[in-house]
Amino acid sequence: MFHAPAPASRSLRAHVLLVIVVAIWGSTFVVVKDALSAISPLLFNLIRMTLAFLCLAVFYRGHFGRMNRRSLLAGAIVGACLAMGYQFQTAGLRLTTPSKSAFITGMIVVLVPLLSAIPALRPRSVRSPQWNAWAGAVVAFIGIVLLTTPPGSGFDFRSIGVGDLLTLGCALGFSLHVLALAHLSSRVPYEQLAILQVGFCAVFMAASLPLLERPWVRWSVPVLVGLLVTAVLATAAAFTVQSWAQRFLPATHTALILALEPVFAWLTSFLFLGERLGRRGASGALLVLAGIALTEFIPMPIQPTSHEGIPLSS
Repeated sequence: MFHAPAPASRSLRAHVLLVIVVAIWGSTFVVVKDALSAISPLLFNLIRMTLAFLCLAVFYRGHFGRMNRRSLLAGAIVGACLAMGYQFQTAGLRLTTPSKSAFITGMIVVLVPLLSAIPALRPRSVRSPQWNAWAGAVVAFIGIVLLTTPPGSGFDFRSIGVGDLLTLGCALGFSLHVLALAHLSSRVPYEQLAILQVGFCAVFMAASLPLLERPWVRWSVPVLVGLLVTAVLATAAAFTVQSWAQRFLPATHTALILALEPVFAWLTSFLFLGERLGRRGASGALLVLAGIALTEFIPMPIQPTSHEGIPLSS
């Protein structure tokens, strides 16, 4: 991916703004965890995505008349992958800790290169995964086991919690989302794809809601704050900033900044919830980050994006 040289001031501004966006994404794990004590997870997702769609629809309202069958199909495919990721993630977050959820979600950086080994999923511009992707996957997998199993359990996979397993499903969903975007983003104007993927995501969430849970809510300040922060800041506004910033940043810089998301999630969880990982959990978290760094040692032409972003180009 080629980036034209950017003036130093714009490059610095892009770095700073993208770090702020990643910090917002990291903090949302704690915000959502707090909100889920008063609302069912899938109902939270549906309201959040509906609000985000309304924000984007206002922002890109001039593009509705230009949509065609190709853009609708692309939006439906990408939206389905996005819905899968968020449904698994929010359901899992109710049963695990914010920092664990963030580190497991960060596995998308490892999974995207591995899934690219499947010819049907690999975009034309992407080569087969190199040795570093497989090595990074092994290191990150060991880290996930240490992070999700209690001390003294060795490598007993039966001790991995249901919330952690659901979050692994979310990492798979977001990885498929990244690959779908790599296939489709060059064929559809990014403004249309932005609106449609979030809109279809909300539609799929609405369709699956009565099948997967009995929705309930007790309206409270944490619920309202969680919905506003995730819909307005972490989706609509953060995507706009990310889209601008990535025009002035090399792909490797973007990937490294996005890899800070679980670190911000852990810091927020530590400061506001007093969560401590312990020696075993901290070792696992460091191995996950090491696996991500090893995977990025030879960058892919497409860059996995954060779970909270609405990535539109690669």
